[in-house]
Formats: sequence, C-alpha cells, structure tokens
Amino acid sequence: MALDGYTDQTLPRQARAAELLDAETELRLAYAWRDQRDEAALHRLITAYMRLAISMAAKFRRYGAPMNDLIQEASLGLMKAAEKFDPDRGVRFSTYAVWWIKASIQDYVMRNWSMVRTGSTSGQKSLFFNLKRVQAKLEREAAAAGERLDAFQLREKVAHEIGVTMAEVEMMEGRLSGSDASLNATQAADEDGREWIDALEDDSPQAAETVEAAHDAATLRGWLAQAMAALNARERYIVGQRRLLETPRTLESLGAEMGLSKERIRQLEAAAYGKLRRHLEGQSSELHHFLV
Repeated sequence: MALDGYTDQTLPRQARAAELLDAETELRLAYAWRDQRDEAALHRLITAYMRLAISMAAKFRRYGAPMNDLIQEASLGLMKAAEKFDPDRGVRFSTYAVWWIKASIQDYVMRNWSMVRTGSTSGQKSLFFNLKRVQAKLEREAAAAGERLDAFQLREKVAHEIGVTMAEVEMMEGRLSGSDASLNATQAADEDGREWIDALEDDSPQAAETVEAAHDAATLRGWLAQAMAALNARERYIVGQRRLLETPRTLESLGAEMGLSKERIRQLEAAAYGKLRRHLEGQSSELHHFLV
C-alpha cells in the first residue's frame, strides 16, 4: 500500500514535508505506475498529494466525523484516483484526484451521519452537502430585494436551484434537523427515569388474540379432517397432492403416476372439491371460501 508506515499522527506531518511535483515528474510517475506497476512511483505520487487530501478532509470537519477518519477516507480516494488515472488524457493528476477524494469523503460522511440511510442519489447528495448554503444564499438575495421568503417559497426555490423535488427538500430538512437518539435514553434527567423504549406500543399479538387464533385454527383443522374423511382414497390422494403440498403436483404428473389422462385427473379433482364444499356447508363460510 502507498501509505504503509504512516500513522494517524505522522500522516499530516509527512504530508506537509512532501515534495511538490512538477508536471513532467508527475507524468513520469503516473506512466511508471500504469505501465510497469512501479509501487515506488505510486508511493511517491500519493505522498506528494496527501497535502491536497488532508486539506479537502478538513473542509468536512463540521459534519462531526473524526479528522483521522476523514483523512483516511481522503487517502482512499487519492489511491483510487491513482489507480484510474490515465496520463494520456493531458490532465494534471491533482485536478483528476480532487473528484475522487471528495467523493470518498462524502460517501463516508453520509454513511456515518445517521443510522437511517440519508441518501444515495446525486440529487440527495447535493442536498445533503449544499442545503444550508443554498438556503442562506436565497435568503440573502431575497432580503437584498426587500422580500421575505416563507418556508414553502424557500423550499420551492431550493428545489429549483439544486434540481430536486420539493418532497426531497422537505425530507432532507427533517433528517438534518436532529441527530439519532437512543431508545435506551431516559425520559427524565434522573437515572431512575423510564427509557423511551418502554413507551413504544407492543405490536405483538395479545394473549386473547393468541388463544382465539389457536382455537379457530384447531376448529378449521377438525372441519377439514372430517371433510377429507368423506372422500374415497383416490380423491384424498389427489386433493392432498394438488392442494396440501408446498409445491403442488401437476395434473400431468398425477395422471402419469395413476395411469389416467390429465382430463380424468381434473374431473376427479373437481368431484372431490364438490364433496368437500357440500360437507363444509353450514360448518363455516370462512373455510368454504378458503377452499374455493
């Protein structure tokens, strides 16, 4: 790896002391890495531009992420840029690397901003990193024109400015308005206060519902067993194979097994269902509907 031997403490210091590459040297190192996989050339190229990566990482400190983590993500972006850089295009490596460094840091910030996924599309990323700045700019422009924007007008202008929908602006405002809170946090300041998780409604089945469901299931099974007993052995077998298996048998496979045609199996099945319906009439309209 191009950063082997560095620690979180020594990386910024090493970056400040790194050489400044001229265009010719930068191009030579880029060719050496691309064509010969010269790791020494890669190490020198990466080290020379760690100053740029650290500078960009510092711009994202306001999002609350540890600076060391931001630097590491910037380093990963820099290495991705070195891996994909094509010196034949005539672009300086620093110009090309800026996009990869920024993308790597932004992805890290968004992954760690909240337990809830903040956004993944380009529009949502643009909202996340530019919402506050665009809002402030629009409010300044309105104030300079002697106008005052209400919340709806401001969202509308932000959506038009960034190229997203009003709904996306509203959603991002809500997500950026507060941070995650633990359900195990107490509602009161004292340690004996009730935790927020205790206030959540229990959506699991209640005891009465469980007993009632078990009773109904047992009744349905009893009715079905009685109805199946009224069929002959061949009809019971066909119904079992066609309706009671996880993967029902086809008419063709049953016909081949029993030496009957597909149409005859269908007739026997229809006759069996007719017997079941007649037996279940007056027992339960629910089970009758289930068998239809």
